[in-house]
Amino acid sequence: MNEAAPQNHRKDPGPSRRSLLWTAGAAGAGLGLGGFSAQNAAADSRSAARGAPAAESLSAEPKRRGPTMIGVPFERRSTVRVGIIGLGNRGGSMIDLFLAVPGVRVVALCDMVKEKAARAATKVTAAGQPAPAVYTNGEDDFENLCDRGDVDFVYVATPWDWHFEMCRTAMLSGKHVGVECPLAMELHQLWELVHVSESARRHCMQLENCCYGRNEMRVLRMAHAGLFGDLLHAAGAYNHDLRSLLFDPVYYKDGWRRKWHTRLRGDIYSTHGLGPVANYLDVNRGDRAVRITSVGSPSLGLAAYRKEHVPPGDPSWKESYIEADRTISLIQTAKGRVIRLEHDVSTPHPYSRVNSLGGTKGLFEDYPERIYIEPDHTDDQWGDFGKYAQWDHWLWKEHADPPGGHGGMDYILIFRLMQSLRLGLVPDFDVYDAATWTAPVPLSNASIKAKGAPQEFPDFTRGLWRHKRPGMDSQKPAE
Repeated sequence: MNEAAPQNHRKDPGPSRRSLLWTAGAAGAGLGLGGFSAQNAAADSRSAARGAPAAESLSAEPKRRGPTMIGVPFERRSTVRVGIIGLGNRGGSMIDLFLAVPGVRVVALCDMVKEKAARAATKVTAAGQPAPAVYTNGEDDFENLCDRGDVDFVYVATPWDWHFEMCRTAMLSGKHVGVECPLAMELHQLWELVHVSESARRHCMQLENCCYGRNEMRVLRMAHAGLFGDLLHAAGAYNHDLRSLLFDPVYYKDGWRRKWHTRLRGDIYSTHGLGPVANYLDVNRGDRAVRITSVGSPSLGLAAYRKEHVPPGDPSWKESYIEADRTISLIQTAKGRVIRLEHDVSTPHPYSRVNSLGGTKGLFEDYPERIYIEPDHTDDQWGDFGKYAQWDHWLWKEHADPPGGHGGMDYILIFRLMQSLRLGLVPDFDVYDAATWTAPVPLSNASIKAKGAPQEFPDFTRGLWRHKRPGMDSQKPAE
């Protein structure tokens, strides 16, 4: 088991994080990433007061503060003790999956809404586990959860503006941490989480559940087996009509997710599209993203929906939306491959993550799933992807009908992560993957503001991407 967590990271809470965010965004349209300047200055001031370095120059590769976390295994343990921060829509459902995985105990819960924490605590005891510690005393009470000596892993499922601070605090408290998408919203925050992971020797992981989808894992294994030939291009997206949820007064409390549409113009939810295809192309494991170019459509969808569905006097009528309804980005890799990303949550369309991979021997496309590879297919006729079930990953062969949402990929993610923690394995993905998959959030915004000018992609691995290494395409471990 882990030693007791260090206690010397506690901080002067300073001004409310939420007030800093809302103040930064209050000016409305036209701000983009530059609209965070006031927030950045305040955040850097707070970081300096807490002993953390201010943001480094983004044009230069920051100096490493500790050895790489590539290839570093978890500490082996008989039971994984989990603390959960955020018990709303996502955290309140994911706790069921943590409780369903053998060898896992949920020991601590945190949410500012006491009713949510109480409901989650009832789930823990109903599963036959001891009553968890509960933290509901204000927006900084998550720090007390992170301070506990009996927590091995912290799971963060809160609004996006909290992710950076919570991940950083968890690692400085001696905990491994996994966070819902996206990892952070600014480039210097991504670098800081890389630094803290390396110096604290704790893993920080983007819990990108789409990487564990059955189709995604099957395509990954087929790509590694050479069925697509030499890989040339891939595409991913988050095209999901969220208009009704974005204006729902309960689903996203205080409209926190909708408010990001008043601040940024780029791909603000990049990881669902990029994570799986980055795995196909072995990004950070033999190839890397080197530059991104982004363009965005006009921002009309949310205002049009509000006009038709939201009554006058609703607080949303004070908002001006600048986020492009459809963002399209092109990423080029060191090997010359091309990745296309799309983001659209503001217009009517069927759900699609695109999920496409092409090479010299053929192509896979999802939504609907179809395949065309030589010599199996000819005459320009798509083939049946279901006939390639023999390429399913061992996780899907072992858990053919997993519980939980999103077609079972949520459970596969949690099962594999907890298995890796319990057996002391190297995680399937690390902080470098997390930072890479999330980097299009600020970079696409900067590119759109610069009229599509390419933005250089940071090499978060500092050159170690050149070395092949294992990733999502894992072998079943011995228990």
